[in-house]
Amino acid sequence: MPYIHGRLLDIGCGENDLVRSYSGFGVGVDVFQWGGVDVLIEDSAILPFPNASFDTVAIIAALNHIPNRNEVLLEVARVLDRNGCLILTMLPPVLSRVWHKLREPWDCDQTERGMKEGEVFGISSREMRVLLEDAGFSVVLRKRFMLGLNAVYVAKKRSSL
Repeated sequence: MPYIHGRLLDIGCGENDLVRSYSGFGVGVDVFQWGGVDVLIEDSAILPFPNASFDTVAIIAALNHIPNRNEVLLEVARVLDRNGCLILTMLPPVLSRVWHKLREPWDCDQTERGMKEGEVFGISSREMRVLLEDAGFSVVLRKRFMLGLNAVYVAKKRSSL
């Protein structure tokens, strides 16, 4: 992923493919042991890392699976270096619901872990911007990919702009 630099934290890392493919220092955390998780945590809003310990934090297709999204984004701001960036990807709600329905028979989110209370099928662009702004971030880039169906957001802490 071209937006990653320096020390990387991947929240909701799943099988930890992003960290494994990154050539720098990286650590993947998740609340469910998918098999490649570096650090198993109970709550993504309580990360076992010091302040400003990462240059890049990624939440790839996972923020909608985190019920306490606001608290997690505040925690991301804490562990992210002053000049660091947050990278998120997210499908819009309608598309996410269709995607999960099509994949339901073999989707680990539904067959192994299950959808928990507070999880949602996707997050709209408007809601994503509000979540980020409320946590002290500004979106510096929003770019569609995957035939325009998905979006990547790159955000910086407002204090660093």
